[in-house]
Amino acid sequence: MLTFSAGMVDIVGYIAVYHWFVAHMTGDTVHLGNQLATGKWSDAEKAGTIIGSFILGSILGRAVIEAGARKQQRAIASVTLLAEAALIFTFICIRSFAVSSRAIPVATLLVLLALLAGAMGLQTATLTKIGPLTIHTTFVTGMLNKFAEAMSEWLFWLCDQRRMGNRWQGSTQHRAFRNARFMALIWFSYMLGSVFGTWAYSHWSVWVLCIPVTILIISAGIDQRRPLAIEEEKEQTQE
Repeated sequence: MLTFSAGMVDIVGYIAVYHWFVAHMTGDTVHLGNQLATGKWSDAEKAGTIIGSFILGSILGRAVIEAGARKQQRAIASVTLLAEAALIFTFICIRSFAVSSRAIPVATLLVLLALLAGAMGLQTATLTKIGPLTIHTTFVTGMLNKFAEAMSEWLFWLCDQRRMGNRWQGSTQHRAFRNARFMALIWFSYMLGSVFGTWAYSHWSVWVLCIPVTILIISAGIDQRRPLAIEEEKEQTQE
């Protein structure tokens, strides 16, 4: 749910705010360097705003999670999820108002970029572990790398089993294969969110982001019933 919503936010932000990604800090950092080198200060300001807002959102998100852990508040993730939903909804309202004008003022544009990048930073900080696995729900480059690592481990395991004359029965239950499948699902969810977001934007403009807002509110409700902190502890105990 979170990865699907992040894919939607990223692509709608890209389409609605002059082709700037709000979750790809690697690409934005390259853009920042290029624009600084070529003296395009206005674009450099936009890239810097995105990166700074993402970092600030991540810092605030981890601070809230850590404070909740110290006070033994297991459902603390609800706070960051609802804060993210509020940032995205604020973006919807401002962008819908600004669409009536021919050009978005630079100050408004920076606010729009900061809102979405800050929201992605908050989400990135909210859920970082599933058992021993480090995960990211707002960008998938690391997930593809972890998928490749897990698949490599699984393929070597299959070769070892064959060399020892063992059957491959139950090989899909091997830890490495299950991890690879999970990472692939995260990537696919993000891609699916971007596909749906692109299609839906052509019909409902930025109001399509009400779907990620709804998903985040539902996720906060789930966190109240089955806190993410407890689920992570269970996974770590099982491992």
